[in-house]
Amino acid sequence: MKKSRTIAILLTLILTISGFTGCQNQSGTENSTGGTDAVATQAVNGTDSTSNTAQDNTDTASTAVDEIYFLNFKPEIAEVYDSIAADYEAETGIKVKVVTAASGTYEQTLRSEIAKSDPPTIFQLNGPVGYENWKDYTADLSGTELYNILSDKSLAIKAGDGVYGVPYAVEGYGIIYNNAILAKYFALSDKATSYTSIEEVNSFEALKAVVEDMTAHKDALGIEGAFASTSMSAGEQWRWQTHLANLPLYYEFKDNTSYDSTVLAGLAASEIAFTYADNYRNIFDLYINNSCTQKGLLGSKTVNDSMAEFALGKVAFVQNGNWAWSQISSVEGNTVNEADIKFMPIYTGVAGEETQGLCIGTENYFAINSQVSEAAQQASIDFLVWLFSSETGKSYVASQLGFIAPFTTFAEDEKPSDPLAKEVLAWMEKDGITSVAWTFAAFPSEQFKNDFGDALLEYVQGGQDWDYVVNTVKESWKTERANAAQ
Repeated sequence: MKKSRTIAILLTLILTISGFTGCQNQSGTENSTGGTDAVATQAVNGTDSTSNTAQDNTDTASTAVDEIYFLNFKPEIAEVYDSIAADYEAETGIKVKVVTAASGTYEQTLRSEIAKSDPPTIFQLNGPVGYENWKDYTADLSGTELYNILSDKSLAIKAGDGVYGVPYAVEGYGIIYNNAILAKYFALSDKATSYTSIEEVNSFEALKAVVEDMTAHKDALGIEGAFASTSMSAGEQWRWQTHLANLPLYYEFKDNTSYDSTVLAGLAASEIAFTYADNYRNIFDLYINNSCTQKGLLGSKTVNDSMAEFALGKVAFVQNGNWAWSQISSVEGNTVNEADIKFMPIYTGVAGEETQGLCIGTENYFAINSQVSEAAQQASIDFLVWLFSSETGKSYVASQLGFIAPFTTFAEDEKPSDPLAKEVLAWMEKDGITSVAWTFAAFPSEQFKNDFGDALLEYVQGGQDWDYVVNTVKESWKTERANAAQ
């Protein structure tokens, strides 16, 4: 995900809160975020207001249904879905009616189509906010095979004991590392730590010890610093004021047990305590104190600079997402072997972080219309299970739809081929590991993020202390949320 994609997610939510109007994302498609009721900041009440559910049982056999209806919101892949529908009908005899909303009109189309006598049986949500607006039309998927094959069930949209949205394409970010350099470090005879593999480094305490010792041994390791440059030039701070800021606010809102989603908790928060500010500072200081670039020069550094430093083997670590593979692979003179490019979580010193995974998110969820017959619901679920588990369906997903599909049904040779996408899926499938939700979707405004980034730059350059950063973040959140409420 690039900076523009991050901004697009936030703009979608802001427009949803202010007027529930459509908003186009980076790929030219509209996010499903609006209904007719202004409920974006309300808590999920844990109950389903409909009487229909989509339980996986033999009483609602899909053979009783001749046709299902999928309302697609991605025009750029409409022809692929048409081919998928044709193959599914050829295999099962069930017709899949595919209607694709024109770019920027998904909400309008969904409101129109769902009121008809032959409404969509499958539609799409843009996360917890979308669920809040469409929950009268979302069936509970908790007992279905579709939910069962989801690799990381924490990513589903939940309310109480119910599951109402299942993600079908994800992205992730964390700390990217060069495993060849790490292996060289662990083999040093005079290293100051007792760690022998990256698998043992599963906390901030361990990461800090390894990073600082690598910095002390940088000449022996052939690197200029442990971390790539912390890009602080104007417009290049999104990895810190958005992606890194996601962690402390995820944990703060996670502590609020009134909500089933950290995004909804964040949207409802008129103020923040910035409870985990010191944890943010832990990792941020580790970045800037063990960088290949002196602090005074970070104000001129860009994301491209840091990715080039990693690609050229000058550093061992860089924070970014799976989308960075295209940058790494395209750098002229790239010395990093594809097999050595790995991910690890962003550890900050939070209690229990040994079970923390990557920051995983999506704006793409499938929902089943609870207002159609149970047979139609089950037939719709069967189609989605086929898409993500049959040989034909998986071939479409991997080769033509291009999704990082978060399902356990994909064998290694059926998964995306780039190393960072593989790492995202591997982390999602680790036992006992919980991904960190993309809570930055709840940030109050772009101005809030800019204020955060500007304060960080002053801190890096020595003009302000950490208390200044903390106060700026808290005051900006309060001000921007108040402005949005007017």
